[in-house]
Amino acid sequence: MKYVFSLLLTLTFFTTASAQFSDSVHYYGKFASMGSINTTQDGRAYLLNNSFKVGVSKKKISLNGSGGWIYGQQDGTLTNNDFASALDFSLFRSVRQIYYWGLATYDKSYSLKINDRFQGGAGIAYNLLDSKKAYLSLSDGILFETSNLFLEDTIPDIYHTFRNSFRLLYKFVIHDIVVIDGAHFLQNSLSLGRDINIKSTSSLSILLNKWLSITSTLTYNKLNRTGRENLLFNYGLTIEKYF
Repeated sequence: MKYVFSLLLTLTFFTTASAQFSDSVHYYGKFASMGSINTTQDGRAYLLNNSFKVGVSKKKISLNGSGGWIYGQQDGTLTNNDFASALDFSLFRSVRQIYYWGLATYDKSYSLKINDRFQGGAGIAYNLLDSKKAYLSLSDGILFETSNLFLEDTIPDIYHTFRNSFRLLYKFVIHDIVVIDGAHFLQNSLSLGRDINIKSTSSLSILLNKWLSITSTLTYNKLNRTGRENLLFNYGLTIEKYF
């Protein structure tokens, strides 16, 4: 598990920005820093959300990685200390509408009671739209998951399962100023129907120039196995560059 964590952290999921690249080798980098602070006479709360993505793409293959860390407190009590990293690749056919993907992720989450979790698998995807200003993709595949969770805060739950992973991915650019993008996952265990993971991220960005934007992001996570969920709304600056 430590080896997997080091590999993901070094290469570090998750963007299928291949529609933005030409046929030659290109690289992609993105960093976002968001957060909020609320201080009153009755209490104090703050949340910090940092994330980054990197990628390299050729005509028939792309490799992408990402990482993120969310930290928050309310009235001196820890609410979030969540880390996630991912590595994915896409293999394209001569017709780029259909492609194959592979994914490996590692995450820890105080808010969701995840001590350690690794997922790895592969599948197939179909691009309904694929242009610089409109991208829409559906994918499905099988993931192997090994997890170390906490039930009721103190009871350990160590288990393995295979999951079906369905994903909706999109990105729309309006008048070269407004960018709407999102990634939404539904992952159900093949051995236990009520064991379902939901991951959802939606972002709205206003471009200040080609590489800098103001971004607001809504993130929702739910784990039926632990009965935990979180909903995060952040806003801040995003640096994004193709080169």
